[in-house]
Amino acid sequence: MTTEDYKQISDTIPKEPGVYRFIDNQDTIIYVGKAKKLKNRVSSYFGEKKHQAYKTRTMVKNASRLEFTIVESEADALLLENTLIKKFQPRYNVMLKDAKSYTYLCIKNERFPRVFFTRKVIRDGSKYFGPYTSKWKTSQIFDIIKNLFPLRTCNYNLSEANIEAGKFKVCLEYHLNNCAGPCAGHESEEAYNRKIDQVTNILNGNFKTVKDFIKSEMEHFAANLQFEHAEWMKDKLSLFEAYQAKSTVVSHTITDVDVFSIASDEEWAFVNYMKVVNGALINTDTVELKMNLDSDPEEILEYVVPEIREKYNSIAPEVVVPMKIFLPDPLINITIPQRGDKKKLLDLSSKNVKFFILQKKKLAASHSKKQTPAERILKTMQTDLNMDAMPIHIECFDNSNIQGTHPVASCVVFKNARPSKKDYRKFNIKTVEGPDDFASMEEVVFRRYKRLKNEGGSLPQLVIIDGGKGQLHSAMNSIKKLGLEKKITVIGIAKRLEEIFFADDPIPLYINKKSESLKVIQQARNEAHRFAINFHRDKRSQNFLSSELEQIEGIGPKTTRLLLSNFGSVNRVKQASVEDLAVLIGNQKAKLVKEGLSK
Repeated sequence: MTTEDYKQISDTIPKEPGVYRFIDNQDTIIYVGKAKKLKNRVSSYFGEKKHQAYKTRTMVKNASRLEFTIVESEADALLLENTLIKKFQPRYNVMLKDAKSYTYLCIKNERFPRVFFTRKVIRDGSKYFGPYTSKWKTSQIFDIIKNLFPLRTCNYNLSEANIEAGKFKVCLEYHLNNCAGPCAGHESEEAYNRKIDQVTNILNGNFKTVKDFIKSEMEHFAANLQFEHAEWMKDKLSLFEAYQAKSTVVSHTITDVDVFSIASDEEWAFVNYMKVVNGALINTDTVELKMNLDSDPEEILEYVVPEIREKYNSIAPEVVVPMKIFLPDPLINITIPQRGDKKKLLDLSSKNVKFFILQKKKLAASHSKKQTPAERILKTMQTDLNMDAMPIHIECFDNSNIQGTHPVASCVVFKNARPSKKDYRKFNIKTVEGPDDFASMEEVVFRRYKRLKNEGGSLPQLVIIDGGKGQLHSAMNSIKKLGLEKKITVIGIAKRLEEIFFADDPIPLYINKKSESLKVIQQARNEAHRFAINFHRDKRSQNFLSSELEQIEGIGPKTTRLLLSNFGSVNRVKQASVEDLAVLIGNQKAKLVKEGLSK
């Protein structure tokens, strides 16, 4: 994407929390990010390029479009971002792929399982719950679990044989009533696992099951006249209800639901889908459908809801929609909320579909103009090279010499992706002695743009240097001396691997070999090389001919130039008669020339 692409959609991006996705031209998600304010965060990718890391610039260059999803809070954005990264594994989200940035609660896969929080997910059969947006919130949940259900914290191997052999003794945690002592056989595995089941219910948001368990335990103790234990369970019930009322990590009013909203125009219908599992938004999508003459929103939803649920393998027992619809599965509960958390989810889905339509219309308007082949190529080049302006005017430089003799340089000009031969320029190297390509490049670039600057000529948007880092560095020395580094993009192209170098970046850019923009860059490089070689050959030929005539005794440089300017070459001078030569240089010199060239 370019800055121009972003400007076309910038006013469709809201200043609300959400998740944004950069997508390439093959519809692959290459980066997922979160934002407290979407517009502010996305705009930062299209600001001053020199302050961005190379990886960021490359990611933006490889993206062809941007999508976003609005959520209620920054915490929701964190959770959705993490879910999308784990699902799609975008190539530019390297640091988040192992999910170490978020906190999880783990129920360890072992006998008498331990429960602890971690940032590292190990796939050993253990159960992980999360991710949670902060370690503090995770600690809140962990504390309530420890208060409700005393569990072991040691890492002993509590095998049946070890416990029967009496290998372990109870520790301080047992005496503080933080553990029931399964290591010493004071608690059975069945009783311990009942507590683990309730921990799982808490982490899954099944609060009613947990409350029923605590109540049943309380009633059991009371029935057996164990009033102290019954009072203890009553305190735990009060503690749990207080936690449930203020919990923000898991919604106790919403578990697994699918939310759908719809909007349409004369030609297209747009349906937004939000997948909510255990009270957390974990996926979102917007689909487009071609409208029929007699289509209405209810019919469209009745068609698309089963399709989307199948696509995302949803088994949610409830579907939230804005209007009454019929679904073939009678077990699915269809809800049309008027207030509460489900209504908020429906409003959020509706807001997302409206922004999707707005962005699509802006993009359609920007692409309504038919591009010429040249515009398409230059647009691709602008994207490939991450340029702010389209490179309508391109200039390419090359040097030519043989062991430092007859050093020359060429500058070829391309306009609208085609050679502009009337603007080509040749340079004789004036200040450099010996074979020094770097100094020669620095000289000709300085001469070229100093003259354009002094004469008020139009500067190119792109300058190509035939060579690698050394030639590019030399060219940039001249560009900086003239104060043009912010007005011109300068690149070097190395022949061996067709690497593209930028002056301020040590890592080369590799453009797709099939890219039209690379073909234009190669054409400019080859044309500059051809032009320089021809100029160098002409100069060597001219010097050789001049030296052959000047070796004749009595014939000097002035006579040599006169003969070559009229006859064009030494061969034609040889073929000319004495009388023809005498007309130009006199009878005496004409005889000297004929005799000298006949030897």
